[in-house]
Amino acid sequence: MRTLVTCMGECLIDFLPVPNGNAHDFRMHPAGAPLNIAVGIARLDQPAAFVCKVADDYFGRFLRDYIVAEGVDSRFLAIAPGRSTLAFVTMEDGHPSFNFYGEGAADALLTPADISAALFEETAIFHTGSFSLMRGTTPQAALVAVERLKGKALLSLDPNIRPTIIEDEASYRALLQHLFALVDMLKLSDADLAWLLPGKTNEEALVELSAYGPALVIVTCGAEGALALRSQGAPMRVPGFAVDVVDTVGAGDAFCAGLLARCAQLGIVRREALQELADEDVEALLLRASAAAALNCTRAGANPPRPAEIEAFLQARQR
Repeated sequence: MRTLVTCMGECLIDFLPVPNGNAHDFRMHPAGAPLNIAVGIARLDQPAAFVCKVADDYFGRFLRDYIVAEGVDSRFLAIAPGRSTLAFVTMEDGHPSFNFYGEGAADALLTPADISAALFEETAIFHTGSFSLMRGTTPQAALVAVERLKGKALLSLDPNIRPTIIEDEASYRALLQHLFALVDMLKLSDADLAWLLPGKTNEEALVELSAYGPALVIVTCGAEGALALRSQGAPMRVPGFAVDVVDTVGAGDAFCAGLLARCAQLGIVRREALQELADEDVEALLLRASAAAALNCTRAGANPPRPAEIEAFLQARQR
């Protein structure tokens, strides 16, 4: 039976600056966009699974313990000798800048052979993306998973582009274009668009990306909210929420988690179900996802909300 919301990609350690500490004080946080999304989905009471090759080092064991503690299905983790990816994060006005250290790290070395057959039998929604698509053999594993699940599960992609670590830009762009043509739901940030389609407005980029074939393309624009375009219809905009921002680490991941968890909850697990939604239902999905992102921004690091928090947040803003 297909019930899982399965996320594939990197897991790593973020070293975040300690609030009010000196410039050399950092605190260790589990991270990696696909992992953040899996955790966010599990916190929203939907069955989440995570697929990654995890190093058998201190950091890898820390990550595995975290995955299990958060209630994410860990059956699809492959354990391998080697090192974990580390990222040191610096903040400017609450916005993060990342310095990655992970050449030859285990999470970049997932192969199609590492993927359990059970994944293809149990996955209802599949999500991938981020810098796992930019290095090593993991891009091939992700592509195989998407191709095998096409037409059997709802397919979601968030490129979460990190230009500084792209190994081969031409190959990476070709991979993205291939994935754009396969997935049902494509989510990007306005920063992604600036690299992917320089000189295009967000609205122009939506139209261009929609032509690849996704049923829904979403562009998040920080505090300004989100834009979306269905395969048929006019662009729609959902405004953002004003909150006291601690930092924006993991905000896009919380958005994805809120979106995918709600799809799972409502039984939107095939492309056809997504296409059959009325525009107001799509807007409601985006509003809930935006609320999840806003709540994440009110605390340090990637720390997605739970259902009661989202409900209280939305109710408070409807008064």
